[in-house]
Amino acid sequence: MTENLQSCCLANWKMEMELDPAKDDLPLMANTRHMLVKHYVLDLDVDFKSQVIEGTIVLFFEPGSRCKKGGSAGEGACLSQSDETCKIRASEPCHSPVTNVSARSSKTGYNDFAVCAKGEKDTSDKNGNHSNGEQASGISSSKNCCDIENHGSEDFLLVLDCCDLSVLKVEEVDVAAVPGIEKFTRSAKLTDAEELRNLRNQIVHELVTLPADRWREQLYYYTRCSQAPGCGELLFSTGTWSLMIRKAEVQAPRDFPCAIRIWYKTKPEGRSVTWTTDQSSRPCVYTMGSPINNRALFPCQEPPVAMSTWQTTVRTASCFVVLMSGENSAEPAQLQEGLLSWYYYVTMPMPASTFTIAIGCWTEVKQESHTADVRTNNEFSSLFSRADLRLIEGSCGHVAYPCRFQNPAASSQLVIPHRVFAPWCLKDRCAEILLELIPQCLSAAHATLGTHPFSRLDVLIVPSNFSSLGMASPHIIFLSQSVLTGGSHLCGTRLCHEIAHAWFGLAIGARDWTEEWISEGFATYLEDVFWAVAQQLPHDEAREQQELKALLRWRRLRDEVQNSEEELQVLRPNKENTGEVSESGTCIIKHGLNAEKIFMQVHYLKGYFLLQSLAKRIGEATYFEFLRKFVQKFHGQLILSQDFLYMLLEDIPEQKGYGLSVENIIRAWLDTSGIPKPLLEECQTWDQCRLVRQVNDEVTKWIQVNQRARKRSKRKRRQDEVAFQKLLPDQLVLLLESLLEEKTLCLRTLQCLEKTYHLDEQDSEKLGLSRCIHCPRSVNIFLNLNNLDSVSFDMLI
Repeated sequence: MTENLQSCCLANWKMEMELDPAKDDLPLMANTRHMLVKHYVLDLDVDFKSQVIEGTIVLFFEPGSRCKKGGSAGEGACLSQSDETCKIRASEPCHSPVTNVSARSSKTGYNDFAVCAKGEKDTSDKNGNHSNGEQASGISSSKNCCDIENHGSEDFLLVLDCCDLSVLKVEEVDVAAVPGIEKFTRSAKLTDAEELRNLRNQIVHELVTLPADRWREQLYYYTRCSQAPGCGELLFSTGTWSLMIRKAEVQAPRDFPCAIRIWYKTKPEGRSVTWTTDQSSRPCVYTMGSPINNRALFPCQEPPVAMSTWQTTVRTASCFVVLMSGENSAEPAQLQEGLLSWYYYVTMPMPASTFTIAIGCWTEVKQESHTADVRTNNEFSSLFSRADLRLIEGSCGHVAYPCRFQNPAASSQLVIPHRVFAPWCLKDRCAEILLELIPQCLSAAHATLGTHPFSRLDVLIVPSNFSSLGMASPHIIFLSQSVLTGGSHLCGTRLCHEIAHAWFGLAIGARDWTEEWISEGFATYLEDVFWAVAQQLPHDEAREQQELKALLRWRRLRDEVQNSEEELQVLRPNKENTGEVSESGTCIIKHGLNAEKIFMQVHYLKGYFLLQSLAKRIGEATYFEFLRKFVQKFHGQLILSQDFLYMLLEDIPEQKGYGLSVENIIRAWLDTSGIPKPLLEECQTWDQCRLVRQVNDEVTKWIQVNQRARKRSKRKRRQDEVAFQKLLPDQLVLLLESLLEEKTLCLRTLQCLEKTYHLDEQDSEKLGLSRCIHCPRSVNIFLNLNNLDSVSFDMLI
């Protein structure tokens, strides 16, 4: 092997060893350019008493971009481990095969997939909504022992992202032993072990590359292969951030097993899931959007480029409901008394970081007899309807999968099937607020962007320890209980934000995780558009509300820029190196573990203002017609900022004549800290909005009330009555933020504010909590206003 090839693994190991625990960078260790995972099969048991998830995961691989057959070693086609790397590795524990293995297994039926594989039954409806099939695989566990001495000097090393997991055993899967698998082989002749190894890898290659219209057959054989016996245990070792696997005397990725099974268990302190109780004091566990994503839930390839499909079987006590990222609305199968099995799958390749699970005693909130009104504003939606049929006829640019954009019935589906789940104590409130809003928001999203990328949606009200207002994942949205407080405004806008992520963040993802604005900036911008359509607002009224929202966001961004580190304010921190990875595929996410970033909104706000500026310059109708073209071209793919900007200026070339260029946009908006100069010029106009002027008038009244209250003597006297106008929710936010800027508000004024606007019934978002986080001067006033102590305030933020 050449020095260039040998240095790749060495760099991988050095990266892990040299990581400073005090730093806030997040390492992505998987060598995706050598081996690329295409499918996961998870088979898990959940134990709430020990707070452990245990089972197996089977990974199906293809050689990565640098290791396809035909590549030469001199070109970096195949990576091996060097002697020098072995010396570095000697301090790490390595687990060798053992023979004393105790096994346990569970059995479930194959139901739909056994039938579908034979072509006798199609379990998807005309809209592309997939039904459920139940499957499971055997699970084994083993003890570990150490063996460094037999490590071959140039063995290839497969690296997976992994932390906070107990890995028990790793083995190659004998996919050739599956009955009927011969259809995926070109030759039945086997003369030696090397040919058998090649046959197994050939089977996996044929399986992962099946045409999209054979997805049912593909899932069926993924399941059967995942249940196949092992054919040799593999050596493995674990680092702080990775799981490293090798097979003796295998020196190239193309010769490494393409199907491996890993036995493992999570740890109660693992950072990918949280074990807690819901609002009804019942136990639950869910993925809460950890900065380390899912590597403490299962060994995986975390880099976004590792887009894969998955299927998961989860067994747990019968009192629990399992919700998950999956195209099917799973129905549980009873394995024995008190034990249920749930099965979900996805056929659209996505990064492993989007996998989401929530297990608890959730109650489904069902619709009463009436049907919610899902009409859309014809004045608004007509702007976006002209290109519909033309876009549907276009071809997709992603890898093959059963795509809804090519399904006319799915493309015309305004509202996808949806369910709502919540703790029992919040059931009535969800029925009152959520059930009516979801179809309105889904319909508004369709009127704006067209085809829903996903075939169904679950919405779950998560426990009170959830640190955000919402989180979107494939087929499932988490919402905080805070959105149920007060009226429908916060719930509706947050729901629209999370629904927007179906297009931007999930169907279209960032190729570099540091470009969060591609997801959050678009969702923030689109939430206003969706919500205006959902409310059926006239165009002028929608524009006024959006101008008010822009002023609120401007104030928030200004506060954040003044109270945060400059390097955290840059939307493209890697600048010209954005999207680049090492020769093996590893990379570092700058500030990925920074605790302050959890509460920062710079990617939301600067991204929002960039998109708003572009829309204003180009024109609303033209801009949204372009967005639909962009979604049609890039759904199912990963992008960088320049992909969006180059297509925008190519589609609307006249803008180049007005000095708008990709380079200027990147320099002004993405690569610099602070407030972008174009935004400083634009922000002056929002103060003239009618809704803002109304608030300013009310602020003046309250300042006068406060002055009179401070001047009052101890002798009681009649206070003049002041008539205050009724305010919209966002106007109330602006009013409170403006009053918080006053240095002194007396207690009597605070009490009057609370009584006038019923602040005890409002939610934290309306009361300006997010601004208080980055404006410490406001905290004491806020606490007085709401009669909160510092402990409860910290819990709220």
